[in-house]
Amino acid sequence: MDGKVIVIDPGHNGGNADHSEQINKKVFVGNGYKACNTVGTNTRDGYSEHAFTWDVANRLAHVLQERGAKVTLTRKDDTGVGPCVTERADIGNRLRADASVSIHADGAEASGHGFHVIEPVAVGKNAPIVEPSRRLGTAIRDAYRSGTGIPYSTYRGRDGLDRRSDLGGLNMSTVPIVFIECGNMQNPGDAAKLSSAPFRQRMAEALAAGFENFLR
Repeated sequence: MDGKVIVIDPGHNGGNADHSEQINKKVFVGNGYKACNTVGTNTRDGYSEHAFTWDVANRLAHVLQERGAKVTLTRKDDTGVGPCVTERADIGNRLRADASVSIHADGAEASGHGFHVIEPVAVGKNAPIVEPSRRLGTAIRDAYRSGTGIPYSTYRGRDGLDRRSDLGGLNMSTVPIVFIECGNMQNPGDAAKLSSAPFRQRMAEALAAGFENFLR
C-alpha cells in the first residue's frame, strides 16, 4: 500500500439537517440535476448515518495509513454542512486517487437486511473508470463479506453488487470508485452491528483488505 492514494467519502454530514437551503440546492451530476447532499438516515435508537460513516471512515483511514497509504477524507468533521456530492468526487479527481470509496448505511424497509456495493455505469466522463471500478467493487464486496460475515443485501442488487447511474459521486468521478451500503439501519439485526464500535472496527479492517486486494 506504500504511496497509494486513497480517498474516503464519509456520507452526509452532521450539520446537513439544519441547513436545508444549502444541501437542497441542485448540482449537475452528469446526466441531470440532484440535491447537493442529503441528511441520511438513522437507526430506530437514534444512531445517525452521518456519525456511523464518519466513525468507519476514520477507522479505515487509520488502518490504511498504518499500511503506507496516503489517505484523504472528503470532509474534516461531523458537524459541518456538505460538501456537495460533486465536490466530494472532485477531491478524488484532483488527487488522482488510485481508488475511492463512499461509505453509507441504508434506510430501507426493516424487513430487508445485508450490505451491497454500488458500482458506476458510464455517464460521460466517468466511462474510463467503469471497468476498474467494477474490479474495485468485487474486491470490496468479497473482503467485506469475509471480514464481517454480513450477508449480501436481500432488497437491492444481486450477489452484493448493484450498478446505478443516478449518483453524482459515481457519475462525476474520474478515478476508480464505489459506494458501499454497509447494512440497513432500519433492520434490528443490522442496526445492532452498525451501532457497535468493535464491529465498526471489523468493517474498517475488511474494507482495508478490499483496497489491498484491488491495488496489488
